[in-house]
Amino acid sequence: MSVADHDRIPEIALDWIAAGKRAALATVVQTWGSAPRPAGSQLVISAEGEIMGSVSGGCVEGAVMVEAMDALEDGTCRMLEFGVSDDEAFAVGLACGGTIRVMVEPIGVGQGPSVAEVQALVEARAARRAVAWAVNPATWARALPDGTGEGPLQAEAAARLRTDRSGMSEDGWFLGVHNPPLRLVVVGAVHIAQALLPMAKVAGYEATLVDPRDAFGSQARFPGETISHDWPDEALDALGLDARTAVITLTHDPKLDDPAIARAIRSPIFYLGCLGSKKTHARRVARLEAEGFSAEEIARIDSPLGADIGSATPAEIAISALAQMTERLRRPDTRPGAKASAPARDAA
Repeated sequence: MSVADHDRIPEIALDWIAAGKRAALATVVQTWGSAPRPAGSQLVISAEGEIMGSVSGGCVEGAVMVEAMDALEDGTCRMLEFGVSDDEAFAVGLACGGTIRVMVEPIGVGQGPSVAEVQALVEARAARRAVAWAVNPATWARALPDGTGEGPLQAEAAARLRTDRSGMSEDGWFLGVHNPPLRLVVVGAVHIAQALLPMAKVAGYEATLVDPRDAFGSQARFPGETISHDWPDEALDALGLDARTAVITLTHDPKLDDPAIARAIRSPIFYLGCLGSKKTHARRVARLEAEGFSAEEIARIDSPLGADIGSATPAEIAISALAQMTERLRRPDTRPGAKASAPARDAA
């Protein structure tokens, strides 16, 4: 699955600059009420009047474009505030309006970010490295924290990257979250996978099915899906496992499930769900212990698979798996063995 243009705003800005055009970034930094677009939403505007992305769904883009053109001329960054009326909000699908603040940054001009700073952001995104685009509107200082260093800005970035929430910090910095796209790797071309893969894609995941059995993992059974016929451990090695990846095993066959689990269990993935009854899981645990995995590592596995919603059919089991996976992603304190972490807060 390729990344849509509306999710490639920094990349498009650089493409336009490389083509000899000037470009400015507009970013929603705060919202109140039922704002059409959340904090972190971006729009890029070229000096020729081209645009990509959105900051309001169409309500205020025209005014933002005018300000961006002026910013490209005078090199001054801007913080704009717009009230979206109920009528305007209804036109873009909301029941009521709200208020948004939009930051406009001319790239490579005056107070705006340098081309090198935007390039650093693009390189981090290409490498699937989670970072925050941090800007202090009081000084127009910028940073690219990844949440792993010391200090309050890194701590704020870590909290926001965990929860996917862009916004203003209490000390006045805006942090725009740039997390890698979510990925799901499903091991086992079974009936549950036939329901789970399309559901996951609707939920925003890049989904890959892994099954070395050609007859099971076929395009006839999984039309339009990304399928790997490599052995599961080799497939996971090729894909790469990071903190924005979930792995689900469905085969019940230790020859297929166990190699995937062995790779996933010592990786930074946020979710490892394995289908099987309590007896099946007990045998799985015994095999993993015999292979030298610790109790703490084995405890990362969610099994039986899925939220306890009484699911019975393959589609219902897929729903329960996606629900549990979502909870582990959005509420990190629910992950097996995880410590509760304070949620990021937005300044009012």
